[in-house]
Amino acid sequence: MKLGNLFRLLLLSMSLISLTCWPVLPGSAQAQELRIATSYKLMTLDPHYANLNENTSLLSHIYERLVYQDEHLDLKPSLAVSWRATSDTQWEFKLRGNVRFHDGSPFTADDVVYTIERIRDFVKSPSGGFRSYLTGIKAVSAPDPLTVVIDTSGNIPNLPLSFSSIFVMHRPGQGFQTTDELNAGRPPIGTGPYRFESWSSGEMLKLTRNEDYWGAKPAWKEVTFRVIESPAARVAALTTGDVDVADAIPARDVASLKQRGARIASISAARINFLQFDVERETLPGVTNKAGEPIPNPFKDVLVRRALAMATDRGILVDKILAGYGTAAAQVFPSGLPGTSANLKPEGPHYDEAKALLAKAGFPDGFNLVLAGPTGRYPGDGESLQAIAQSWARIGVAVQPAAFPFTVFNTKRAAGDYAVWYGGTSGEAVDIILDALLASPIPDRGTGALNFGHYRNHAFDEMLAKAESVQNGPERNKALADATDFVMADQPIIPLYHFHHIVGYGPRVASYVMHPRGWTTAMQTLPATE
Repeated sequence: MKLGNLFRLLLLSMSLISLTCWPVLPGSAQAQELRIATSYKLMTLDPHYANLNENTSLLSHIYERLVYQDEHLDLKPSLAVSWRATSDTQWEFKLRGNVRFHDGSPFTADDVVYTIERIRDFVKSPSGGFRSYLTGIKAVSAPDPLTVVIDTSGNIPNLPLSFSSIFVMHRPGQGFQTTDELNAGRPPIGTGPYRFESWSSGEMLKLTRNEDYWGAKPAWKEVTFRVIESPAARVAALTTGDVDVADAIPARDVASLKQRGARIASISAARINFLQFDVERETLPGVTNKAGEPIPNPFKDVLVRRALAMATDRGILVDKILAGYGTAAAQVFPSGLPGTSANLKPEGPHYDEAKALLAKAGFPDGFNLVLAGPTGRYPGDGESLQAIAQSWARIGVAVQPAAFPFTVFNTKRAAGDYAVWYGGTSGEAVDIILDALLASPIPDRGTGALNFGHYRNHAFDEMLAKAESVQNGPERNKALADATDFVMADQPIIPLYHFHHIVGYGPRVASYVMHPRGWTTAMQTLPATE
């Protein structure tokens, strides 16, 4: 895929290089330990269990994909050196030779077959996990050790993109490895540039360089990720020199970090942060009238959803909370990316019109609600809840913000404890996010993995499926834009902003290369030379 010109202007004006081919700077080969403070709390050592950025980011040191999505979101060879559609219902992938897993065994097509079968038939992950990427695969075979043939039940022109999100595992002697077995302490085996050393869940991940890596060896011999969920604590660790790199830096701390000698890298994120409604249940927790009495679910009415969107001041979120390190959102990706709509533009708040819509929906006095969200996971998340509460109060909706550490928030959201909440997601392309976030939850199709509000619009589902059957190009992009226009008119979510990823680094680091997917890896970090 090619990024639109507008999005390219948002990328840093630095020379970016593919994360799979990092050169080692002269004099840097002896770099020892890299210390990274990360907001990403690795949940599991199972690369197929949960499709979350923390797992994708950290496990990419150990495991690799068939296809790599570079800093421009273009597809590049990784474990597969080439791929082609041999018919409307068949793809062929040619694999890289002379690649070995960390235990010394050779990488072959049989490992790819195992990976697909494990995700599709065995792993029972939250909300379908990675299974949505394999929707439509009818059969997979290995005619020779370096060839994989995939037969599909229909035309899937974007199938290679799906494999840019799937880590390849080594086939064991028999059966499928369980998630519990992978988490039990036995070193996970991949083909990546780093080997697993140790892991303390929620605290630390230690890695050592894979000296037998098939590609260019990374610069750092050892890497330690310290999980620090508090943004202030990450900033403090960088300031005192306890770590060399800190990710997810709050925009408000950029100026002070620069004054103290830290350097900053940032890039516009290929992602969306939004508010999501529960539109399915008849009554909702925390939603009452002004007397504190439960009321029928107001979010079933599109007028209420539109009113709340109209009363959301995105300007404050971007300009004040993000300090300009972000752009206001009206759809799932920044305008200019393939598949985005030119018709959707973020608007300023219109409180009188929003209040009139609420009255038309039967809520002239508004109502009360609890607005939930994580804190410390995304830039500006906790502060955004407070700002939205102030905006909505102007139309009579009294909001009680409820911010939790992400692990707590995620568990409570899955349990149905919330009526409306703040969330975020990234993806490889517009259709990937539309499928996960706004398409109806349909297990057989693998859609709706992030549709926690159980929104269903069958006309949109049909439009999206039709768009995804079109080959990459202008026709597909227009079909996706039309589907986006259609679904956003129903306001199933309130897009808030596309934040910028901000990373700080200290004197032991020469440069840090950003990726719009928000991954934090040692391969992005080059050491300063003596």
